[in-house]
Amino acid sequence: MRERLGSKSAIVSLIALTLAVFVYVTTESLPIGLLPLIAKDLGTSASAVGLLVTGYALIIVVVTLPLTRLTRRLPRRRLLCVLLAIFVVATCVSAVAWDYWLLMGARMVTALSQALFWAVVMPAAAGLFRAEVRGRALSILYAGASAATLAGIPAGTWLGQQTNWRVAFLALSGLGLLVLVTVAAVLPGTPPGQGAADRGTAPDRGRYLSIVATTALTVTGAFTALTYISPFLTGVSGFAESSVGPLLLARGIAGLAGVFVVGYLIDRDGWLTMTGLVGLQVLALAGQYAFGAWQVTTVITISLSGFTLAGLTAALGARVLMYAPGESVMASAATSAAFNAGITAGAFLGSTLLPGWGVRSTALFGALISLVAFAVVLAEPLFSSRRKVAPPAVCRPVPEHARAS
Repeated sequence: MRERLGSKSAIVSLIALTLAVFVYVTTESLPIGLLPLIAKDLGTSASAVGLLVTGYALIIVVVTLPLTRLTRRLPRRRLLCVLLAIFVVATCVSAVAWDYWLLMGARMVTALSQALFWAVVMPAAAGLFRAEVRGRALSILYAGASAATLAGIPAGTWLGQQTNWRVAFLALSGLGLLVLVTVAAVLPGTPPGQGAADRGTAPDRGRYLSIVATTALTVTGAFTALTYISPFLTGVSGFAESSVGPLLLARGIAGLAGVFVVGYLIDRDGWLTMTGLVGLQVLALAGQYAFGAWQVTTVITISLSGFTLAGLTAALGARVLMYAPGESVMASAATSAAFNAGITAGAFLGSTLLPGWGVRSTALFGALISLVAFAVVLAEPLFSSRRKVAPPAVCRPVPEHARAS
């Protein structure tokens, strides 16, 4: 891998940043698995604990762009170290919180650091490697998010159930401290604006805006169905509740495979790769709706949707760094905000469908929204700012006397 990607220090830095992605994503969703334990310990309701996750995501949507604009001139290594230090302290406070509001406050501080982290980490990781292998490097970075879903959240839930929910948060704080020390020691201290990935390699405002729109629509479609996948599996497909965990594990494994497959393809043809992923999501969600009563096809479709969503996440990094019309950190921030807005919108839309249309409709509407996203990504080349070229100069005839001379 060293010969294919870069130097030893670059690879160690990439691994450290991948672990940072892992701890952030695990921390964001961990209260879902520990919900009953937290509610009982703090004497609050399950819905209140649920707000620890939805409020977290909403903070990321609202503050990502303004925070990134305020800090874009700061050295990247120093900024990442500050963000990871905030993560370590805030997660430790979450572990020792004696009431609900202190836990909520600590979670919101963590969310503030994560909002800026997503904007900074992608250019920081990409800048470690040559342009022709950045897609592969970023696929490794985003494997941290898939690994969090596949292993981090289940492991944290298990640890909390075996000991205490606070122990799970303490473990994440400790892992974050290890990541902080590693990043401080090995990540290059490149001045702002001078990194290899601080600007797009082929700036194109039209294509970039198309990518942002595709991201928001695709993620909205995915999370309209994904947020309510558990009641779909039990109520529509007829699986026992004990089967939900293994089924989500299968989906997570497919997602991890999607990240690495996209890492292989993205540097060859980014637009075609992204178009294929969105098209596959349309088919997966439509199949989930149409054949949801058949357990075999349900396993196939939810695995395929896991593959496509995780693959899309990996593809976005490389494509944004190519077409960013200005500073890549601001372009990454806008994409991150669009992604999290899609999560929030999808969850909200699904909740409005449940009472009247039923849980099966979440897959149908997810497919329809994804179809709109497919139309947008299919037309992306038409939005390219580079298509607006000046017409060729008109060749004027040479005057007769000039020809004679």
